[in-house]
Amino acid sequence: MKNVNDSQAAQNQTPHADVDPAVSNWNLPNILTGLRILFIPLFVWLVLAGHDWWAFGCFVLLMITDKLDGDIARARGLITDFGKIADPIADKALMTAAFVSLNIIGALPVWITVVILFREFGITIWRFVLLRQGKVVPASKGGKLKTALQTLAVALYLCPLPEWMDIPSLIVMLAAVVVTVVTGVQYLVDGRKENQ
Repeated sequence: MKNVNDSQAAQNQTPHADVDPAVSNWNLPNILTGLRILFIPLFVWLVLAGHDWWAFGCFVLLMITDKLDGDIARARGLITDFGKIADPIADKALMTAAFVSLNIIGALPVWITVVILFREFGITIWRFVLLRQGKVVPASKGGKLKTALQTLAVALYLCPLPEWMDIPSLIVMLAAVVVTVVTGVQYLVDGRKENQ
């Protein structure tokens, strides 16, 4: 997925890298990113209203647009500053909405959301602070795995599965938490080594 995973986050923090100034912001990848942001409230309403299958389907579609906008932007050379900024915002907004919505309906323990969001936003803010100081933090090696596990875990919790799937779903979610924390620690360690 483009920009949602940590392995590509470094590119997002250098807005002008690989950007063709002749490319208009009004292009298909950016439109897909914009639609993803606009549909987040609908997704939240579907979760809170108990429309499980619709909420699951909406989440899957929104994650597909995340994959598509990245692939299209790279294949057609449509990378823009707007896309590099808006895409990670859309990704974090969607995942935040998903975790918080699952908390509100009582499907997910609050501590899981707190840990994951603290790591996600904490590392993002930390990297931007260091970037303003001219220090570049290397991308986390486990970013893709973290993103995949978080996405799968949320999908499992959204999908109205039989009761015997509760334990497997919890295991995947706990694995996502562990990998999220480990990759966050890896960022801090790698950042200190890089900037010593």
